[in-house]
Amino acid sequence: MPSVTDTFIENRVRVQPDDTNNYASAHGGNVVKWMDEVGAMSAMRLAGETCVTARINSLDFERPIPRGDICVIHSYAYATGRSSVRVRLRAFREDPRSGDSEQTTSSYFVFVAVDEEMKPTPVPELTVESERDRRLEQAALAGETESRD
Repeated sequence: MPSVTDTFIENRVRVQPDDTNNYASAHGGNVVKWMDEVGAMSAMRLAGETCVTARINSLDFERPIPRGDICVIHSYAYATGRSSVRVRLRAFREDPRSGDSEQTTSSYFVFVAVDEEMKPTPVPELTVESERDRRLEQAALAGETESRD
């Protein structure tokens, strides 16, 4: 059975002029798209099946990502249902010259594992094996609760 850490993915995208809005920062729709793609990868790593987006529980844009900076996405699964996988996603802006970074966006997505006929299919249980697994799981659960308030 996969662990929380097994599903952790970090991805980087350089924010190009075509990715920006009128304010020379990453268009929010692009950030959501990048998060969705990486989140699906985390869900598929757990499920061993194709996973499709079922829900975005919250999406908080905290600050912009300027053109030329790097959008770093952190994604991992932290809970499962019968066929669903809950994934925590956070985006950061990173200066490509200095490596300085700060969180810009946070979200919680729910993906559903599907078979070849696009019908929901069961997912394995997610295991918590290490201290890192525990920290990631607890941070996701605490943040998910706060986002509902």
